Amino acid sequence: MSLCYTSNFISLNHQKSLSLTFSSDSPRFINLFSVKHRKPHHPIKFTAERFKLVASLTPAPPIETAPSSYRSKSPKDVNVLVVGSTGYIGKYVVRELVKRGFNVTAIARERSGIRGSVDKDQTLNQLRGANVCFSDVANLDALEGSLNSLGNSFDVVVSCLASRNGGVKDSWKIDYEATRNSLVAGRKRGASHFVLLSAICVQKPLLEFQRAKLKFEDELMKLAEEDGGFSYSIVRPTAFFKSLGGQVELVKDGKPYVMFGDGKLCACKPISESDLASFIVDCVLSEDKINKVLPIGGPGKALTPLEQGEILFRLLGKEPKFLKVPIGIMDFAIAVLDFLVKVFPSLEDAAEFGKIGRYYAAESMLLLDPETGEYSAEKTPSYGNDTLEEFFATVLREGMAGQELGEQTIF
Repeated sequence: MSLCYTSNFISLNHQKSLSLTFSSDSPRFINLFSVKHRKPHHPIKFTAERFKLVASLTPAPPIETAPSSYRSKSPKDVNVLVVGSTGYIGKYVVRELVKRGFNVTAIARERSGIRGSVDKDQTLNQLRGANVCFSDVANLDALEGSLNSLGNSFDVVVSCLASRNGGVKDSWKIDYEATRNSLVAGRKRGASHFVLLSAICVQKPLLEFQRAKLKFEDELMKLAEEDGGFSYSIVRPTAFFKSLGGQVELVKDGKPYVMFGDGKLCACKPISESDLASFIVDCVLSEDKINKVLPIGGPGKALTPLEQGEILFRLLGKEPKFLKVPIGIMDFAIAVLDFLVKVFPSLEDAAEFGKIGRYYAAESMLLLDPETGEYSAEKTPSYGNDTLEEFFATVLREGMAGQELGEQTIF
């Protein structure tokens, strides 16, 4: 359960039928008007067995003395446990940690990638320099058994876990339970700092995966309040380049650039995977990032979908050609799905995917100013050097290899 859910924007595929490409790292295709009937979905039941994890969160006898002393060590003497290591951002985080000389243990699934397309040998190659441990973070007993076999202690846990599709059940299983498992297992083995890759959209939680992420964030912060020897860094990035590249090939082939409304409903300060990985790794040792929620975007001004399209046409040397889709189409689709789910509970995830699409069509991936209640580009911190224009230019030359959205096509 190591795939990173990096959904920050959507793009429309407008060939033979209207379709949306959603930018998570673990995609799914659902036909809006012909969804296959599936077995009824049963919500997660938080049984006494599940809540036994609460006791596990109480401070365990540290394997290392002086829990926070690791920050005075050289990186080569700092042991870092990474979960979600095969996801879109996770791979880059592992590489950056290895590059900086940390001792890295990466938890990975035996089959990862889109639809399990990456096997163990490919994973070992992707995570060269790290000690790769194949396990199941969604199963606490399995995770602890795997870590026990290693016999290592850890100073820091870095979580890049996120739901593979944003569905109701998967959100709670990964964004909350699996992430919590990594905290429990890491704490038992001496970890005194937890770096969490979250998402800036949790500021306005209307979706199930956002609620799951926030629940874990709250527990993480409470734990740090109760235990002075434990700390956290919560990283909330804006849009990823990958999530904005879905229309590059279509526009290159002469299709119009599709956007909702006038193309100015939302904006973002997109950040590259390598820049974000660098910022996350900064959080391992930087004392100025201890016990903080850290919204972060890429360099430059905030960009609306209209401006993103204009950049693409400029790079192609073509006259801009836009297709403007009324946002009401999304509202209608959601209303239909909400009605159908009352009759067919198995459509619960389809309804949720519709809401996810609507959210990213209209909500900015920028800091939400608590004083004004408005999104603020000026107050959204910037980091790194990579720009969206450079990314578009690379994709135009080389294609989207390594940036595939796969199952993220929702409609």
